[in-house]
Amino acid sequence: MSSHDIDADANHLADKLEDKGNQLAGEAQKQFGDFVDSPKHQIKGAARKYSAQASEVVSDVAEKIKENPLSDLIAAGAIGVVLGLLLGRK
Repeated sequence: MSSHDIDADANHLADKLEDKGNQLAGEAQKQFGDFVDSPKHQIKGAARKYSAQASEVVSDVAEKIKENPLSDLIAAGAIGVVLGLLLGRK
């Protein structure tokens, strides 16, 4: 394993930890909003939590594509075609 691979793995792990921290903070803020009946805190907490979850998924997908780009790009293309057909129906 090269120094570059170790750095990339460390950065990926740091990003995942940050995303988990934001998910927990968002959930805590949402629960605080529930407790004090504050829609503002509920929405901000939920937004923070789901934004962090989305960031984690994007990071995981990017990592998988780096590991095996061809098969993942083919799968992503197939999913895109299916979604396009489904969403294009009226």
